[in-house]
Amino acid sequence: MTGTEIEPGLYDIPVDLYHSDPVPGGSLSASGAKVLADCPARFKYLLDHPQPHKPEFEFGTAAHTVVLGDGPELVVVDEDKWLTQETKGRVAAIREAGGIPLKRADYQRICDMAEALAAHTEASEILTPGSGVAEQSIFWPDGPIWWRSRFDWLRPDLIADYKTTRSVHPDYLGKAVHELGYHIQEHIYRRGAVELGLLPEGASFKFIYQEKQPPYLVTVAELDPVARYVGHRLTQDAAASYLYGRETGHWPAYVETSTVLSLPPYIERQYA
Repeated sequence: MTGTEIEPGLYDIPVDLYHSDPVPGGSLSASGAKVLADCPARFKYLLDHPQPHKPEFEFGTAAHTVVLGDGPELVVVDEDKWLTQETKGRVAAIREAGGIPLKRADYQRICDMAEALAAHTEASEILTPGSGVAEQSIFWPDGPIWWRSRFDWLRPDLIADYKTTRSVHPDYLGKAVHELGYHIQEHIYRRGAVELGLLPEGASFKFIYQEKQPPYLVTVAELDPVARYVGHRLTQDAAASYLYGRETGHWPAYVETSTVLSLPPYIERQYA
């Protein structure tokens, strides 16, 4: 697969190639749409200044590898503290080779999480080996915009997305959907799958959330119609900002003139 050969469809490609955006002229992902929906100026900055590797994301990626059976090589580095130059060099070499270095305790924690997930009836059924494929990428055009998405788990009847989190309490997860733009992600993934004929209209999208601390609780969730509608609207806003920025070179910030600030509504209600 090269940038000059890409056509709409499903691709089994390495994650690095996916993130490098092989679409000529660029494509828009759910991650980009989330930033655009918040602040086009920030999107443009991140586009021009790709962020360096962040080790704090490695635990979640490693959990995906164990749970989904697909991902980078996991390498246990037995030292409890990676302070010596020798150990730092080993860790850097593992990352340079595309692997994920893990302390023994973290690797065991991920294995325990996978065991707890396997004991969860609904989550384990969704992720039944052979029922779907992991880490598949799609690319498709929608008018003047090319989109790209990468599924955690794709089955003929649903999409599943596995996320590690601090809490799987429904109230906490509802806030996380809003703050982290998971409703935008669902809309884009679902739309791409339907556009490419991979799923029928109305197919399920299941979020599988798991806590990162014992007893590694699991919640399987779907978004309600209001959340899905908001995800659709925010995606439309992001696409409009993307087109505007490409055509004009102007990527606005939150506000561009002097503004008036109000207190949060719950504070105003206390003094009303």
